[in-house]
Amino acid sequence: MSILTVKGIKDEKEESDIFIYEIKNKNGMIAKVTNYGAILMSLIVADKDGNFDDVVLGYDDIKKYYVNDSCFGSTIGRNANRIYQGKFTIDNTEYKLELNDGVNNLHSGNDGYNKRIWDTIIDEDENAVTFYLYSEDGDQGFPGNLDLYVTYKLTDDNALEIIYKGKSDKKTVLNLTNHSYFNLAGQGNGNINEHSLLLLADKYTPLAKDKFVPTGKIESVVGTPFDFTKEKKLGKDIDTDNAQLKIAKGYDHNYVLNNDGKLEKIAELREDTTGRTMQVFTDLPGVQLYTSNTTKDYGKEGKEYGSRCGVCLETQYFPNAVNEKTFKKPIIEKNEKYQSTTIYKFV
Repeated sequence: MSILTVKGIKDEKEESDIFIYEIKNKNGMIAKVTNYGAILMSLIVADKDGNFDDVVLGYDDIKKYYVNDSCFGSTIGRNANRIYQGKFTIDNTEYKLELNDGVNNLHSGNDGYNKRIWDTIIDEDENAVTFYLYSEDGDQGFPGNLDLYVTYKLTDDNALEIIYKGKSDKKTVLNLTNHSYFNLAGQGNGNINEHSLLLLADKYTPLAKDKFVPTGKIESVVGTPFDFTKEKKLGKDIDTDNAQLKIAKGYDHNYVLNNDGKLEKIAELREDTTGRTMQVFTDLPGVQLYTSNTTKDYGKEGKEYGSRCGVCLETQYFPNAVNEKTFKKPIIEKNEKYQSTTIYKFV
């Protein structure tokens, strides 16, 4: 495991050390992570011919992550995705959050956990880096002093495990995700329309047109462009004349997983020209399929990122779940030990 230290500016008054950690397994696969935002910066994976390429979008310059409007590789918290009107109630107390996405709070606001300097714990025996963050009571508008740990572990069977652990001294919302954009042909190498996706979810949560949060209904994917229960190309139905696809200009929808809260395989993404296949495992109830519909940026090696340049599979509780009676709520009790795992495995 190697470490690169970068001197970064946290704000105008405080200068902080930012570290980039390179985790490598016996097969030559490399994950690069940073204590700035607990971000996954790179994931370098072999293709069918043994050639290595970076399959996640992002930046070469650490300072570009200070803005990072697309949240490339980010750890998102305290709540991933959207909360309608930026407010929720716990035990008859209403909490209000920043409205940074029209009528919604998105990814907990503009001062998200991906904009913080985290502490670091290195475990070379486990080939893992753990980032620690203390989020005080009232931070972002959420209740409770929260101790949060995010571990990136790279195994010799080419799996990147992301393990989340947390505990709060008050009942609070905790809904974490990783916001990596994958392009298995290599970052910046075209769009993801020809990637094939299998998604083990029979249902999804359709969006309300003017709110961009779920309507509260859970609907079957059968007979719709949202059906990936049998592997198909991402681009096959993405431009279909469908009201839901028009809202998001592509896929940006939450799927209801069939895993029943157990750590199981929930998706498989494949790209034929390189032969790369990525399996996704999680114990969370949902996953947001996002096809980078409006992305416009320049990333690593100066490559241009445009619409559908990557695909996100963000494991999560459902969007606005804290306010929907029929959705499993992302709430932990006082002093409850929270733990969840998501795995991206290349086979």
